[in-house]
Amino acid sequence: MDRQRVDKWLWHARVVRTRANAAALAAAGYVRINGRRVDAPSRAVRPGDVVTVALDRTVRVLKVVAFAERRGSAADARALCEALEPSAGRRSERAAPQDNG
Repeated sequence: MDRQRVDKWLWHARVVRTRANAAALAAAGYVRINGRRVDAPSRAVRPGDVVTVALDRTVRVLKVVAFAERRGSAADARALCEALEPSAGRRSERAAPQDNG
């Protein structure tokens, strides 16, 4: 398998609990593949793609490493992706101490 639907991959990688939730995130524009907003859950991901998902209070940046035929255990899910850090510029802005002086 050289590609997989983004909603199916997000579900297999245990980013979301249900495939319907994954499809809803993609359809609403909360998913990006290689920096481009996804407008349909049927968009394909390939190994090496960087998937960015805006969840409730966090942003997860994941590199697609592999695919699965079906949803497996948490250990199986960890083998499907590699977690990347969000951009350092945004992280340093949030972490900068504020002077309440």
